[in-house]
Amino acid sequence: MKGYIDNIEKATKENMNFRKVLYTAVHTQLVVMHLNPGEEIGEEVHELAQFIRVEEGKGVAILDGVTTPVEDDFAIIVPAGAMHNIINTGDEPMKLYTLYSPPEHKDGTIHATKADAEADTADHFDGKTTE
Repeated sequence: MKGYIDNIEKATKENMNFRKVLYTAVHTQLVVMHLNPGEEIGEEVHELAQFIRVEEGKGVAILDGVTTPVEDDFAIIVPAGAMHNIINTGDEPMKLYTLYSPPEHKDGTIHATKADAEADTADHFDGKTTE
């Protein structure tokens, strides 16, 4: 089958990895994330837009220095070139999914922890897609 069809809420909530790439197309990538209490994605900038949806938990989204509280069911659009970060400020894990355009990571990447993600210097998208 071409494309990705699944229950994204279930896939997001069941994910226990800091980062897990579910699907990579030429121009877009779907990733689920699990942030432990106090954990953050880390400040980053992408050349094109990014969509983030919080499925579980609460925290803050920081876009170009502006901090906004977020929780279950919040959507965040990060414009191209914006410095951004998501921080779990709650007492429970934060579960979210994100769409990168263009893809950011190698297809199939799984980082069990943030430390694993930070140590992986070779995870940048290499042009290979899921299909």
